[in-house]
Amino acid sequence: MVRTWATDDPKAALMARKRAQIVAAARTAFLGEGYAASSVNKIADDAGVSIKTLYRHFETKDELFTAVIAGLCAPEGQSPRNPAWYNDPPEIGLVRAGEEYLRHVLSGEQLALYRIVAHDVHRFPELGRIYRREVLVRAGLLFVAYLDRWRERSNWRITDEYEAAAVFGGLLKAGLFDQALLGGARPDAEQITRRARHATDEFLTVLAAGCL
Repeated sequence: MVRTWATDDPKAALMARKRAQIVAAARTAFLGEGYAASSVNKIADDAGVSIKTLYRHFETKDELFTAVIAGLCAPEGQSPRNPAWYNDPPEIGLVRAGEEYLRHVLSGEQLALYRIVAHDVHRFPELGRIYRREVLVRAGLLFVAYLDRWRERSNWRITDEYEAAAVFGGLLKAGLFDQALLGGARPDAEQITRRARHATDEFLTVLAAGCL
């Protein structure tokens, strides 16, 4: 269990600051060296804390990796529970959600994170479970809630909302993600918007046909 600290007194504020330093150092280490090659002792040293302090905040390396992922997956300046597109109707909301999703998964940090998991998961299976829980499942839950919100008003015949979320993600990423992951050029803002609109049109067609 990852420990958290209140910040209503000087001691607690110091603990919170040290925790943030540890997570920042771990983020640099994991993204730069990978999970397996990253040393918790070096992370503590880079964070300017003792190894005892690091373990006071995070009992295991996996907990520290989870904290890094959680920080990487929260859109900057926005609560993950209240995205800007959540109240928009599907013709607008899906496009905006698609743009946000593509900007996120195609960012340098997210591509690096995916490469880390893919590289080390055969040695550390827990990485795959952490990544799935923190990245795939959490994002899917939010999108499922959006589909459920608009299902009746849009007359969608959806039998599996999780499959529907996966289909939309696949339509968005098709080609673009693999290209960027393998070192190709990442799409610019115009290309992302174009793909989000195209994926939305295809997705709405599939929903209207009752194929999900």
